[in-house]
Amino acid sequence: MKRFFPIAILCALVVLIVIGFVLMFRNGVGRGEIVLYGNVDVREVDISFRVSGQVNQLFFEEGDFVPKGALMATLIKTPYDEHVQEAQAHLESIQANLNNAEILLKRRKELIDIGGVSQEDLDNAKANRDSLQGQFLSAVAALQIAKDNFSYTFAYAPNDGILLTRIREPGTVVREADPVYTLSLSSPVWIRAYVAEPDLGRVDYGMDAKVYTDTKGGTVYFGKVGFISPVAEFTPKTVETTKLRTDLVYRLRIYAENPDQGLKQGMPVTVKLKTRVTDD
Repeated sequence: MKRFFPIAILCALVVLIVIGFVLMFRNGVGRGEIVLYGNVDVREVDISFRVSGQVNQLFFEEGDFVPKGALMATLIKTPYDEHVQEAQAHLESIQANLNNAEILLKRRKELIDIGGVSQEDLDNAKANRDSLQGQFLSAVAALQIAKDNFSYTFAYAPNDGILLTRIREPGTVVREADPVYTLSLSSPVWIRAYVAEPDLGRVDYGMDAKVYTDTKGGTVYFGKVGFISPVAEFTPKTVETTKLRTDLVYRLRIYAENPDQGLKQGMPVTVKLKTRVTDD
Protein backbone atom coordinates (compact mmCIF):
# COMPACT_ATOMS: atom_id res chain seq x y z
CA MET A 1 0.00 0.00 0.00
CA LYS A 2 2.84 2.39 0.82
CA ARG A 3 4.32 1.82 -2.63
CA PHE A 4 1.07 2.81 -4.36
CA PHE A 5 0.47 5.90 -2.20
CA PRO A 6 2.96 8.21 -4.05
CA ILE A 7 1.59 6.98 -7.38
CA ALA A 8 -1.96 7.84 -6.30
CA ILE A 9 -0.86 11.31 -5.22
CA LEU A 10 0.92 11.84 -8.54
CA CYS A 11 -2.16 10.74 -10.47
CA ALA A 12 -4.34 13.09 -8.45
CA LEU A 13 -2.00 16.00 -9.20
CA VAL A 14 -2.05 15.18 -12.91
CA VAL A 15 -5.86 15.11 -12.88
CA LEU A 16 -6.01 18.48 -11.08
CA ILE A 17 -3.57 20.02 -13.56
CA VAL A 18 -5.62 18.73 -16.52
CA ILE A 19 -8.83 20.09 -14.99
CA GLY A 20 -7.12 23.43 -14.39
CA PHE A 21 -5.99 23.68 -18.00
CA VAL A 22 -9.46 22.72 -19.25
CA LEU A 23 -11.10 25.42 -17.13
CA MET A 24 -8.47 27.92 -18.10
CA PHE A 25 -8.98 27.43 -21.82
CA ARG A 26 -12.73 27.20 -21.47
CA ASN A 27 -12.72 30.69 -19.98
CA GLY A 28 -10.41 31.96 -22.69
CA VAL A 29 -7.37 32.50 -20.46
CA GLY A 30 -4.17 32.47 -22.43
CA ARG A 31 -5.91 32.52 -25.79
CA GLY A 32 -6.98 36.15 -25.92
CA GLU A 33 -10.66 35.19 -25.75
CA ILE A 34 -13.62 36.23 -23.66
CA VAL A 35 -16.38 33.65 -23.36
CA LEU A 36 -19.90 34.99 -22.86
CA TYR A 37 -23.32 33.40 -22.66
CA GLY A 38 -26.48 34.92 -24.08
CA ASN A 39 -29.51 34.51 -26.29
CA VAL A 40 -30.67 35.39 -29.76
CA ASP A 41 -32.84 38.49 -29.32
CA VAL A 42 -36.55 38.13 -30.01
CA ARG A 43 -37.47 40.80 -32.55
CA GLU A 44 -41.06 41.06 -33.72
CA VAL A 45 -43.04 43.49 -35.84
CA ASP A 46 -46.80 43.82 -36.24
CA ILE A 47 -47.89 44.01 -39.86
CA SER A 48 -50.83 46.36 -40.38
CA PHE A 49 -52.42 48.69 -42.92
CA ARG A 50 -52.09 52.48 -42.85
CA VAL A 51 -55.77 52.86 -43.76
CA SER A 52 -58.97 51.21 -42.57
CA GLY A 53 -60.98 48.76 -44.66
CA GLN A 54 -62.03 45.16 -45.16
CA VAL A 55 -59.34 42.50 -45.46
CA ASN A 56 -59.34 40.96 -48.92
CA GLN A 57 -56.43 38.51 -49.07
CA LEU A 58 -53.81 37.08 -46.71
CA PHE A 59 -50.98 35.29 -48.48
CA PHE A 60 -49.05 33.59 -45.64
CA GLU A 61 -49.72 31.05 -42.91
CA GLU A 62 -48.14 30.72 -39.48
CA GLY A 63 -44.62 29.28 -39.72
CA ASP A 64 -44.02 30.49 -43.28
CA PHE A 65 -40.77 32.18 -44.17
CA VAL A 66 -41.51 35.66 -45.52
CA PRO A 67 -38.85 37.39 -47.66
CA LYS A 68 -38.28 41.11 -47.46
CA GLY A 69 -40.64 43.08 -49.68
CA ALA A 70 -43.14 40.24 -50.12
CA LEU A 71 -46.82 41.21 -50.44
CA MET A 72 -48.43 39.85 -47.28
CA ALA A 73 -52.03 41.12 -47.34
CA THR A 74 -54.46 43.39 -49.18
CA LEU A 75 -57.64 45.30 -48.40
CA ILE A 76 -60.64 45.59 -50.69
CA LYS A 77 -59.54 48.48 -52.90
CA THR A 78 -62.86 49.63 -54.40
CA PRO A 79 -63.49 52.70 -52.18
CA TYR A 80 -59.90 53.88 -52.50
CA ASP A 81 -59.89 53.37 -56.26
CA GLU A 82 -63.05 55.49 -56.46
CA HIS A 83 -61.38 58.22 -54.42
CA VAL A 84 -58.51 58.27 -56.92
CA GLN A 85 -60.89 58.57 -59.87
CA GLU A 86 -62.84 61.32 -58.13
CA ALA A 87 -59.67 63.27 -57.35
CA GLN A 88 -58.45 62.79 -60.92
CA ALA A 89 -61.74 64.12 -62.35
CA HIS A 90 -61.68 67.12 -60.01
CA LEU A 91 -58.10 67.90 -61.05
CA GLU A 92 -59.02 67.76 -64.74
CA SER A 93 -61.98 70.09 -64.12
CA ILE A 94 -59.75 72.62 -62.36
CA GLN A 95 -57.19 72.30 -65.13
CA ALA A 96 -59.82 73.13 -67.78
CA ASN A 97 -61.01 76.18 -65.85
CA LEU A 98 -57.44 77.31 -65.33
CA ASN A 99 -56.66 77.02 -69.03
CA ASN A 100 -59.73 79.12 -69.83
CA ALA A 101 -58.74 81.70 -67.21
CA GLU A 102 -55.26 81.97 -68.74
CA ILE A 103 -56.81 82.64 -72.18
CA LEU A 104 -59.20 85.24 -70.74
CA LEU A 105 -56.41 87.02 -68.89
CA LYS A 106 -54.30 87.14 -72.05
CA ARG A 107 -57.17 88.77 -73.96
CA ARG A 108 -57.72 91.32 -71.21
CA LYS A 109 -54.04 92.27 -71.36
CA GLU A 110 -54.27 92.75 -75.15
CA LEU A 111 -57.36 94.98 -74.88
CA ILE A 112 -56.31 97.12 -71.92
CA ASP A 113 -53.88 99.19 -74.01
CA ILE A 114 -56.54 100.17 -76.57
CA GLY A 115 -59.24 100.80 -73.97
CA GLY A 116 -61.27 97.71 -74.86
CA VAL A 117 -61.56 96.70 -71.18
CA SER A 118 -61.23 98.48 -67.89
CA GLN A 119 -58.44 98.01 -65.37
CA GLU A 120 -61.02 96.42 -63.09
CA ASP A 121 -61.78 93.74 -65.69
CA LEU A 122 -58.08 92.98 -66.01
CA ASP A 123 -57.64 92.78 -62.23
CA ASN A 124 -60.62 90.45 -61.91
CA ALA A 125 -59.29 88.17 -64.66
CA LYS A 126 -55.90 88.01 -62.96
CA ALA A 127 -57.46 87.27 -59.55
CA ASN A 128 -59.59 84.51 -61.06
CA ARG A 129 -56.51 82.97 -62.71
CA ASP A 130 -54.55 83.11 -59.44
CA SER A 131 -57.42 81.54 -57.50
CA LEU A 132 -57.67 78.68 -59.98
CA GLN A 133 -53.92 78.14 -59.79
CA GLY A 134 -54.27 77.66 -56.03
CA GLN A 135 -57.18 75.26 -56.54
CA PHE A 136 -55.13 73.37 -59.11
CA LEU A 137 -52.26 72.84 -56.66
CA SER A 138 -54.72 71.74 -53.99
CA ALA A 139 -56.29 69.27 -56.43
CA VAL A 140 -52.86 67.87 -57.32
CA ALA A 141 -52.16 67.29 -53.62
CA ALA A 142 -55.58 65.67 -53.11
CA LEU A 143 -54.93 63.30 -56.00
CA GLN A 144 -51.57 62.31 -54.54
CA ILE A 145 -53.17 61.65 -51.15
CA ALA A 146 -55.81 59.48 -52.81
CA LYS A 147 -53.10 57.52 -54.64
CA ASP A 148 -51.11 57.09 -51.42
CA ASN A 149 -54.18 55.79 -49.58
CA PHE A 150 -54.78 53.37 -52.44
CA SER A 151 -51.21 52.08 -52.11
CA TYR A 152 -51.72 51.63 -48.34
CA THR A 153 -54.25 48.87 -49.07
CA PHE A 154 -51.19 46.64 -49.65
CA ALA A 155 -49.05 45.39 -46.74
CA TYR A 156 -45.46 44.31 -47.41
CA ALA A 157 -42.83 42.55 -45.29
CA PRO A 158 -40.30 45.07 -43.94
CA ASN A 159 -37.61 42.40 -43.64
CA ASP A 160 -36.98 38.68 -43.83
CA GLY A 161 -38.81 36.79 -41.10
CA ILE A 162 -40.92 33.89 -39.89
CA LEU A 163 -44.65 34.41 -39.52
CA LEU A 164 -45.54 33.91 -35.86
CA THR A 165 -49.24 34.77 -35.79
CA ARG A 166 -51.97 35.26 -38.35
CA ILE A 167 -54.29 37.55 -36.41
CA ARG A 168 -57.02 38.36 -38.97
CA GLU A 169 -58.82 36.54 -41.74
CA PRO A 170 -60.30 37.72 -45.07
CA GLY A 171 -63.55 39.62 -44.58
CA THR A 172 -62.49 41.20 -41.29
CA VAL A 173 -62.96 44.95 -41.09
CA VAL A 174 -59.85 46.55 -39.61
CA ARG A 175 -59.02 50.04 -38.51
CA GLU A 176 -55.86 51.91 -39.36
CA ALA A 177 -52.83 50.25 -37.69
CA ASP A 178 -54.78 47.16 -36.50
CA PRO A 179 -52.29 44.25 -36.78
CA VAL A 180 -53.10 41.41 -39.16
CA TYR A 181 -49.85 39.47 -38.72
CA THR A 182 -46.98 39.23 -36.24
CA LEU A 183 -43.66 38.68 -37.98
CA SER A 184 -40.51 37.47 -36.26
CA LEU A 185 -37.58 39.18 -37.95
CA SER A 186 -34.72 36.86 -38.85
CA SER A 187 -32.29 39.32 -40.39
CA PRO A 188 -30.12 40.76 -39.10
CA VAL A 189 -29.65 38.47 -36.10
CA TRP A 190 -28.95 40.18 -32.79
CA ILE A 191 -27.22 38.32 -29.98
CA ARG A 192 -27.71 39.67 -26.45
CA ALA A 193 -24.87 38.86 -24.04
CA TYR A 194 -23.35 40.34 -20.91
CA VAL A 195 -19.75 41.07 -20.07
CA ALA A 196 -18.38 41.46 -16.55
CA GLU A 197 -17.03 44.85 -15.55
CA PRO A 198 -13.36 43.69 -15.31
CA ASP A 199 -13.53 42.53 -18.95
CA LEU A 200 -15.35 45.61 -20.25
CA GLY A 201 -12.09 47.37 -21.13
CA ARG A 202 -11.10 44.47 -23.39
CA VAL A 203 -14.23 44.76 -25.55
CA ASP A 204 -14.68 47.36 -28.29
CA TYR A 205 -16.90 48.05 -31.27
CA GLY A 206 -16.30 45.92 -34.33
CA MET A 207 -14.60 43.13 -32.37
CA ASP A 208 -14.90 39.76 -34.13
CA ALA A 209 -17.17 37.21 -32.46
CA LYS A 210 -17.90 33.51 -32.90
CA VAL A 211 -21.32 32.26 -31.93
CA TYR A 212 -21.95 28.64 -30.89
CA THR A 213 -25.26 26.92 -30.25
CA ASP A 214 -25.81 24.02 -27.86
CA THR A 215 -26.08 21.61 -30.79
CA LYS A 216 -23.13 19.24 -30.69
CA GLY A 217 -20.99 19.73 -33.79
CA GLY A 218 -23.27 22.54 -34.94
CA THR A 219 -22.43 25.43 -37.23
CA VAL A 220 -20.17 28.19 -35.97
CA TYR A 221 -21.61 31.61 -36.76
CA PHE A 222 -19.59 34.78 -37.19
CA GLY A 223 -20.42 38.29 -36.16
CA LYS A 224 -19.18 41.56 -34.72
CA VAL A 225 -19.85 43.59 -31.60
CA GLY A 226 -22.22 46.37 -32.62
CA PHE A 227 -23.38 47.82 -29.32
CA ILE A 228 -21.93 48.16 -25.82
CA SER A 229 -24.29 49.49 -23.18
CA PRO A 230 -22.90 52.47 -21.29
CA VAL A 231 -25.02 51.55 -18.26
CA ALA A 232 -24.48 48.65 -15.87
CA GLU A 233 -27.43 46.32 -15.44
CA PHE A 234 -28.75 44.28 -12.52
CA THR A 235 -27.40 46.77 -10.00
CA PRO A 236 -30.03 47.88 -7.47
CA LYS A 237 -27.99 50.74 -6.00
CA THR A 238 -25.02 52.96 -6.72
CA VAL A 239 -21.84 50.93 -6.42
CA GLU A 240 -18.95 52.55 -4.63
CA THR A 241 -16.45 49.92 -3.53
CA THR A 242 -13.98 48.27 -5.85
CA LYS A 243 -15.15 44.82 -4.80
CA LEU A 244 -18.77 45.52 -5.65
CA ARG A 245 -17.83 47.17 -8.94
CA THR A 246 -16.35 43.86 -10.10
CA ASP A 247 -19.86 42.35 -9.99
CA LEU A 248 -21.27 44.75 -12.57
CA VAL A 249 -22.23 43.47 -16.01
CA TYR A 250 -22.82 45.38 -19.23
CA ARG A 251 -25.06 44.38 -22.12
CA LEU A 252 -23.54 43.69 -25.51
CA ARG A 253 -25.21 43.28 -28.87
CA ILE A 254 -23.50 41.11 -31.46
CA TYR A 255 -24.65 41.30 -35.08
CA ALA A 256 -24.31 37.77 -36.42
CA GLU A 257 -24.48 36.26 -39.87
CA ASN A 258 -27.10 33.55 -40.20
CA PRO A 259 -26.74 32.02 -43.68
CA ASP A 260 -28.46 28.72 -42.86
CA GLN A 261 -31.17 30.25 -40.62
CA GLY A 262 -29.86 28.07 -37.80
CA LEU A 263 -30.02 30.84 -35.21
CA LYS A 264 -33.57 30.95 -33.89
CA GLN A 265 -34.99 33.73 -31.78
CA GLY A 266 -34.65 33.09 -28.07
CA MET A 267 -32.04 30.34 -28.59
CA PRO A 268 -29.28 30.21 -25.94
CA VAL A 269 -25.81 30.65 -27.41
CA THR A 270 -22.18 30.90 -26.41
CA VAL A 271 -20.19 33.87 -27.70
CA LYS A 272 -16.41 33.95 -27.95
CA LEU A 273 -14.76 37.31 -28.47
CA LYS A 274 -11.20 37.35 -29.71
CA THR A 275 -9.43 40.18 -27.91
CA ARG A 276 -6.82 42.21 -29.73
CA VAL A 277 -4.42 42.18 -26.80
CA THR A 278 -3.15 38.85 -25.52
CA ASP A 279 -4.15 38.21 -21.92
CA ASP A 280 -1.39 38.39 -19.32
